[in-house]
Amino acid sequence: MGPAAGPQGGSGQFGQRAPPELPAPAHGPDDQHLHRQRRRRPRRHRGRHLPRRVRGPARRGPGQHRHRRLRVRHDRGLPDRERPDHRPDPRGQPHRQRTRRAHPHRRPRQRLRHGIAGHLREGRPGCARRRRHAHAEGDRAHRRRHRRVSKSLLDIAERVVGWAGDGVDVEAFVARDHETEIRAYGGEVESLTVASSMGIGVRIVRDGRQGFAYAAALDDETLRETFDEALDNSRFGSVDEFAGVAEPDGVEPASLDLYRSELVDFGTEDKVALALELERATLAADPRVTGVESADYADTTYEAAVATSRGVAASARETGCYLAAYSLASDADETQTGFGFSVGRHPGELSAETAGTDAADRATRLLGAAKAPTRRLTVVLDPYVTARLLGIVGATLSGDAVLKGRSLFADRMHDAVGAPSLTLVDDATDPDAFTASAIDAEGLATRRVPLISDGVLQAFLYDTYTARRAGVASTGSAVRGGFKGTPGVGAHALRLAPGTRSQAEIVADIDDGLLVQGVTGLHSGVNAVSGDFSVGAEGLRIRDGETAEPIREVTIASTIQRLLMDVTEVGSDLEWLPLSAAGVTLAIADVTMSGS
Repeated sequence: MGPAAGPQGGSGQFGQRAPPELPAPAHGPDDQHLHRQRRRRPRRHRGRHLPRRVRGPARRGPGQHRHRRLRVRHDRGLPDRERPDHRPDPRGQPHRQRTRRAHPHRRPRQRLRHGIAGHLREGRPGCARRRRHAHAEGDRAHRRRHRRVSKSLLDIAERVVGWAGDGVDVEAFVARDHETEIRAYGGEVESLTVASSMGIGVRIVRDGRQGFAYAAALDDETLRETFDEALDNSRFGSVDEFAGVAEPDGVEPASLDLYRSELVDFGTEDKVALALELERATLAADPRVTGVESADYADTTYEAAVATSRGVAASARETGCYLAAYSLASDADETQTGFGFSVGRHPGELSAETAGTDAADRATRLLGAAKAPTRRLTVVLDPYVTARLLGIVGATLSGDAVLKGRSLFADRMHDAVGAPSLTLVDDATDPDAFTASAIDAEGLATRRVPLISDGVLQAFLYDTYTARRAGVASTGSAVRGGFKGTPGVGAHALRLAPGTRSQAEIVADIDDGLLVQGVTGLHSGVNAVSGDFSVGAEGLRIRDGETAEPIREVTIASTIQRLLMDVTEVGSDLEWLPLSAAGVTLAIADVTMSGS
């Protein structure tokens, strides 16, 4: 016997499995255990876009990183087609079902960051810990989600803050985005995700108490309910004399052209062609490249508006896209991996050849790598490694970390914390930065913030709240995880002032060193409070001014304080990456390399 034939059975053209056949019991009548049928209470309709209370983060709550993210790549949020009990839901349209994984042996890779700094790209809205299936053909549209929203986002935000009464401060954050992710493998499309979201987050401060609510719809009824819910939630907040919304500070937003209509007009077929071209370019870059673990194309179109009852009213829109490849290079029984990428505002700025060649070079140069003996030497950080290190340094320079005593730079203002050649700025107004933005998450203008100048600590990063606590002005450094979260403080676009020499010229002056092209355990091996630094590394030994044999499975150790003070040179190869920091070659003397 078996399930009745239906949408699950026989749809081979759509990649659906046939229903499993179950053997009849050997002793049917004797083996049956009959139970009294239980009465089922009718399931009530759960409004998926109704505002809800937010009482604090619990694990990964709304607005936190990767919360409820629709991701095909790592099978998060979707049934596992390799398990027989995870068949597609009968309501789903067959042509929208994801096919079975053809290559379950392949390892997943971490997705590179893309999009606007501090903004989470949210997938299809849904209730926490509940899956939503695709609408079956003939289903009625959701009573709110599909209502037409014709007003601009800024008009909506200003309308909501206009409901503020006496003694009530209101902030409305409205956002809308559209993103595409495509992965190619084996000359075919392995996965394709297109997701859109829009919604509003309302923050209200009354009598020093803060309340917050959000909704994933922008119709009039939902807006009013969200406002009322945030107002009601403010009754339960703790009194905080520094709580409030942003006020105009007289700084005008920079005029940045970060939106490209070319991306909006670029068709899905053309995006698929880019991902397939990336895979071909990676395989053709070197005969030792035997496979491509992944070849990805990703893009995002983002629009947001912020308004407060104190007079802030600002909006911005931006686009971004990138290509990323992970290659496999083999020699005898050894296999090494490497990555490469290309970023831009629209697909015309991307280069599949550049990304594929970089991925092949990084993999092939590590063939034959072995452990090295322990010693102290000069390390030269690859631009990508430098960008990741700067991300950690930037976190320690936030006003929130300083006020909580969790920064190694607390109480060191105007002290020398780095080498004289080191100048670090956070500048979201740089149009070349992948995470550039004219306004921060509170609607204030972003600006160039010199954090370290010629090795001397000059400033910390502040949003409105931390600035009030510290008795200073905001640096326009508010970030947030989308409309589902409240603002915090963080870096937008960190970069070091570049030097005058290339990486090859810097290496030529080093007699004994290590060119580090990859690190592992960067977050678990770094203590942002004490500054202890110990991470796994791989790269190429430097001997007499030239790169030599590849090295792997070694550990480089020091402290963040020592690393900054021992910088000997900054390269000229400044490169913006799909991160909140730019990469550049960085030479650091007297670092311990622990190996065999």
